[in-house]
Amino acid sequence: MKKTGDKLNLMSENFAQLGVTPYFIKKLEERGITKPTEIQRKIIARLSAGESVFFSSATGTGKTFAYLLPFLEKLLENAAGTDLQAREKNGGYPVLLIAAPTLELCSQISGEIDFLIKGTAVRSVLAIGSANPDRQIESLKKIRPQIITGNPNRLLVLAQKKIIKFDSLRFLVLDEADRLTGGDMSDNTGELCGMIIKSAEKLNNKIIITACSATLNKKQIEKLPAFNGGKNIPFVKSDDHEILREKIEHWAVFSEKRRKDQTLRSLLSALKAGKGKKTKIKVLVFTSRGDEAGLVLSRLQHHHVSAAGLIGKINRQAFSGRERKDALDAFRRGGVEVLVSTDLAARGLDIEGITHIVALDVPSDSEIYIHRCGRTARAGKYGTMITIGNETQMRLLASLEKKLKIRVQPKELHYGKITAPVEEE
Repeated sequence: MKKTGDKLNLMSENFAQLGVTPYFIKKLEERGITKPTEIQRKIIARLSAGESVFFSSATGTGKTFAYLLPFLEKLLENAAGTDLQAREKNGGYPVLLIAAPTLELCSQISGEIDFLIKGTAVRSVLAIGSANPDRQIESLKKIRPQIITGNPNRLLVLAQKKIIKFDSLRFLVLDEADRLTGGDMSDNTGELCGMIIKSAEKLNNKIIITACSATLNKKQIEKLPAFNGGKNIPFVKSDDHEILREKIEHWAVFSEKRRKDQTLRSLLSALKAGKGKKTKIKVLVFTSRGDEAGLVLSRLQHHHVSAAGLIGKINRQAFSGRERKDALDAFRRGGVEVLVSTDLAARGLDIEGITHIVALDVPSDSEIYIHRCGRTARAGKYGTMITIGNETQMRLLASLEKKLKIRVQPKELHYGKITAPVEEE
């Protein structure tokens, strides 16, 4: 099949030029999205043309819509046609399967699907490990969805029980593929993908495959199970860090380690004051370790700061899925202004309206810094990334500044205000 060149895709100034139908263009406009991002220009045409592709793009650049739009277009084309009806009758469901590592990311993806297909004949189900399995099985049998989104463990269980089959599968997505193929998820992902490939080979079915992440690289692709290391699948890496450089302000606030808690509280107070007492903030605070995150959260709450946490343990007590969901819900609706998290706990989060990111340490890996930044400045908005650190950490930040080609502005806190440092004569 003829491939669509990246140069031609990059010339596309709107979604219509990429072949997106008016129905989806209107849906995107409801979100205030009128122009495709670089990665969307590169990926939508490829997937629409029936090519499998792996891709990497910075957080917040629209990866989800990059694969959803072309796949949903195909589903809508056949939703009332004989092709899809025959597939459902003969082979069951799903036609599109999306695997993602966290319950939050699965839920977010499923929410975007529901938004895009609302009012159409296409049906979608979320299959995640936190849900009641019997009720989930009952729902799947009743709805018979063309789209299923879930974490690898639950999808594998459903496949082993033959609740879902892959005879009709046409599209497979591995979102946050680096996590799906690493650590304790790799075995389940591998077995699930193995079942899918075996079914496709047996029935001589073609499956369009895409795997994506903000930090996916060629070495990780080699670990992708059942796909022969992606040997015959192109890898597209987008250097679309314009959001990092143009939509996000980067600040550095110096603080000795022993004073970081106090500096954080002073910073939050100054941000909240803003131009007036009613300034609304939504701040995500990062620290590398779960025990440190727990301490930060406890101290903020002790000083009556409106804060919640997304961390593994608090005061040595297990942090349940319900507590995590409650914290996220409170942060989303504005019930709390500050959310404390580790990098791992925040992977895949898409929370609307985060105004500031505050990092209490500087990662040695630039990709972690990019992931942190990606929680703000989403959907065309602007944001601020603030690093609080000592002299050693400021040197690390200076290295990241040079590597990522960003401009970090030093800031100071004086009498409840955030100011630029006064230069000595």
